[in-house]
Amino acid sequence: MREGESSAEVRAPWRSSPALVEAFRDLPAGQLADLEGRLITLPVPRGGVLVRQGDPADALYIVASGRFAVEVDGRRVAEIGSGSPIGEIAFFADGTRTATVTALRDSIVLKLPRADFTALADLYPSILRPIAVTLARRLADTLAGAERSSLSRPRTLAVIAAGQSKVPDAFRQRLARALARFGQVLVIDSAALATAFPGETDLQSEEVTSWLNRQELRYHYVLYIADAELTPFSRKAIRQADQLVLVGVHETDADAAALKPNALERFAFDVHPAQARRLVLLHEARGPISGTSRWLDPRPVALHHHIVTTDDTDYDRLARFISGNAVGFVACGGGALCAAHIGVYKALTEAGIGIDMFGGTSGGGAMTAAFAMGAAPEEVSARTADIFLKARALKKLTWPRYSLLDHTVFDRSLKTHYGETDIEDLWTGYFAVATCLASNSLCLITRGKVWQAVRATSSIPGLLPPVYHQDGRMLVDGSLLDNVPIRSMRTLKSGPNVVVNLRPEDVHSDIVDYAALPSRSQMLLRLLSPFGRSRLPRAPSVATVLLRSLMVHRERLSDTLKPEDLLISPPLPENIGVMDWHRHAELTACAYDYTAKLIERLRASGHPLFT
Repeated sequence: MREGESSAEVRAPWRSSPALVEAFRDLPAGQLADLEGRLITLPVPRGGVLVRQGDPADALYIVASGRFAVEVDGRRVAEIGSGSPIGEIAFFADGTRTATVTALRDSIVLKLPRADFTALADLYPSILRPIAVTLARRLADTLAGAERSSLSRPRTLAVIAAGQSKVPDAFRQRLARALARFGQVLVIDSAALATAFPGETDLQSEEVTSWLNRQELRYHYVLYIADAELTPFSRKAIRQADQLVLVGVHETDADAAALKPNALERFAFDVHPAQARRLVLLHEARGPISGTSRWLDPRPVALHHHIVTTDDTDYDRLARFISGNAVGFVACGGGALCAAHIGVYKALTEAGIGIDMFGGTSGGGAMTAAFAMGAAPEEVSARTADIFLKARALKKLTWPRYSLLDHTVFDRSLKTHYGETDIEDLWTGYFAVATCLASNSLCLITRGKVWQAVRATSSIPGLLPPVYHQDGRMLVDGSLLDNVPIRSMRTLKSGPNVVVNLRPEDVHSDIVDYAALPSRSQMLLRLLSPFGRSRLPRAPSVATVLLRSLMVHRERLSDTLKPEDLLISPPLPENIGVMDWHRHAELTACAYDYTAKLIERLRASGHPLFT
């Protein structure tokens, strides 16, 4: 299908759907009704070309349901899902299409011809302002390389069994109930379709496809429950879906054959890329998890979730991820200052704020790893004291061939307190970020040993040697490239985030007499003298300078926040330094008091996170 073809176009009001583009949804009711009356409903089959690069941009499109690939000169540059506009910049610039847009599944778009938009603009000149604001924001995001969630907010999901498992009826029922908190839900299985079309054998017929598309227009979410086998209905369900939900029953002692992708999965993997898949592993009870990597290795997915089959709170969390409402906790780097995260987290838990995913950089990555493992704030504080005060993990010097500090002391402490747990075996999602010196890029760590992730994200250049991997990666502290990894969080999920930022301007500034700094020979003499150390000028140590250098932001944090995010910047105690681990309890208490009072004010003002 080419732009301008009209054989399948139907002009009809579109019921004020939640998929209506952002620039229009805040219009007054009368203007919105007029707009909806001008929209044309246009089905686009899987593989159909909606617009081609170089064609005239004579219409604006809005994705009602489905998913589209955006290609420039044959190279895929983006994917577009429900609720998003297509070709809006070229349309408003009165130019030509800058990309080719192809349906990745059977889809429906809403078309607004230029003549209708011109008529609307003549009738309602004020309609242009919100559109201009939205376009400017989208263009700024594009120029800034704004992040996209690897799992966009779907409206249609195909639920299929993973491995040799069967999807329990309880799963579909509980998931539908959890999703209903975010909109109307319709569950369609082969029996429901057979009831709607008795005797119909061609599920690819225009009649069946049109009926399914109409259901997708009426409901916020449609769950297609595939058959246990690769039946015609299963094929149709997979093709109709924006996203796959692979459901497996996790058994630690399952043999390898039971975990291999089945026929449904293999077909689905040909249709949907890894970024459109999520894996759900069901458990009979909550307890330690092991062996998740055996599920993940043969089936690349964007995210995976562990669920107790009978626990509605787990289904609620899954529904938040699917609907784009998952709550993240983003922790920054800052050495000893990172103990502030403990106080912030304690205040949040006491306020009843559940966190769906943790992520952090450097010391913040270490703190959030403990939170994700289920450690209470008091326990994290005790472990902090054990690592940095009792074991003196960042105080043991070595011969400076590979680093200034003996990394084995730090490694032993991390192994002691984080154990051999894998990230993928955590009940709550977690990631850490590190800087890869081999590729000069940010490395998002979502798998492997928790302690190794903490070690990599905290690998202060010079003080500790990099973490070397067999694939050639050489990982050092993530603060080099991203001290507050909110963009990394958004590549994994959509929704609000609690973002902790420890402002460098709150750190004590030392006044140092530069001319008094000793030469190498003077330093040796003073260190050898019983009283020489007392005559050394007071200046920050190597560790302090390195850590404070890593806290320098390369962009304004305000530019990365979204309206739903909550930024928490607790004040720091006077004259505290980035290596003052002995003051961790004081810093924790200070951050807790500040956050608790902040939550009271936000709750009184009706902040969405606290209502």
